Amino acid sequence: MTALASGARQRWRLRDIALLLPKIVLTALLALAIGDLIVGVFMRYLVTQITDRLDVDPINFFWVEEVGEFALAWLTMIGAGIGIAERAHFTLRMLVHRFSLPAQRAIHVITQLLIAGFGALALWYGIKLAIVNSALTSPALELNLAWLYASPAVGGALIILYSLAMLFEAPLSETAETVKEHEVMAAGND
Repeated sequence: MTALASGARQRWRLRDIALLLPKIVLTALLALAIGDLIVGVFMRYLVTQITDRLDVDPINFFWVEEVGEFALAWLTMIGAGIGIAERAHFTLRMLVHRFSLPAQRAIHVITQLLIAGFGALALWYGIKLAIVNSALTSPALELNLAWLYASPAVGGALIILYSLAMLFEAPLSETAETVKEHEVMAAGND
């Protein structure tokens, strides 16, 4: 194993470790949102009918909307950060792959810095929103609304972290070139 391969493997391990906790949180939030949706539908269409027929007081389930709102906000912002790290966001490669490798690298760096700038903007305004709304609580669950408005701050921090880490990754066109070269070399070894 060469030193380059060992370094690349180590870098991928660090990247995977840095992505592990957000992915676990994202999975838990997704399960919470799905469960909340199921409970909401069950309460709205079945329990409401039962309480109406039995002529008993209806069960208050207004909290379902708030749980969904909190989960969706956090899902979106954490998912955006993970999307940056996984290169899952939409990209349009019509022209850049025709440039020289140094030009592609420069465009890659500028792109990642712009993404980090967007993350910094989300972080800054997320912190400001959380501070402004920290005195308010949600109507049903009476949770501090700073928890809701902290999601852009956390998502912005993840976007900054992962986009700056991508500065040290090769642009996709470089990795595609490397893969093509290895495929040609492997095909010639048959």
